[in-house]
Amino acid sequence: MNILRKSFTVVLLAVAALSVSAQVMKTSDLEAYAKQRYGDKWLDAAANLRQQITLDKNQSITYQQVIESPGKTKEQLYIMLNYWATATFKDHQAITLNDKESGTIIISSTLRNIAEHTGTINEYSISITPVIRIDIKEGRIRVTFTVQNYEVLKNQGAGWIGGILRDDNQRRNPYGDNKRMQDDKTDRNLFDEQWEIARHYPFVEKDAQKRTCSKALVMTHAYSNVIIDKVEEAVKNGVVGNEDDNW
Repeated sequence: MNILRKSFTVVLLAVAALSVSAQVMKTSDLEAYAKQRYGDKWLDAAANLRQQITLDKNQSITYQQVIESPGKTKEQLYIMLNYWATATFKDHQAITLNDKESGTIIISSTLRNIAEHTGTINEYSISITPVIRIDIKEGRIRVTFTVQNYEVLKNQGAGWIGGILRDDNQRRNPYGDNKRMQDDKTDRNLFDEQWEIARHYPFVEKDAQKRTCSKALVMTHAYSNVIIDKVEEAVKNGVVGNEDDNW
């Protein structure tokens, strides 16, 4: 009975660990991490990162890292990383390609509300949907993290003047994504605007959304670090730390 109870406790702990990792990282935690790494002055941080970031041929931000894993076969790495991807992303549709033969896993999952902006008339909330590609070979993997656009939810009339002019019947919905009007039935997964990263600060100096896009860039960069670090951790130490043959 004690053995069964211990086993059950271990299972619960494992499930709890997966539940936590399934969120990858809360936006508030990512912001704290970004501030710790790059400072809380988003304009300065974005300008500094501009010196390190080169846009790819599609005018996207792309980060790539090769992670060595000596002694592990392609099949072992594939199983481990497929486990990581499934455990990490709640949306089952996030894994858009899972090809064991080629050793390729592609993930596309949205990170919401990484930056916000309240303008004169409208209010904006910025999200990103990175494409995360994992290529697997014998003893090594390559992680590619790509973002081309900021995805924008626009709350029309919710700016600092618009907010004064609205009456009580037009208050924002306290549920859901908190960005649309109470009577708006639009699919919350459909974004109002796409802001191309290459057309905004710090890649363009004159930008009406300069401060917002500064924070969005820093948060995007920080998130790429988190994802790549978590993939490396999964490869080296497993998802929950007990994936071995001793059972």
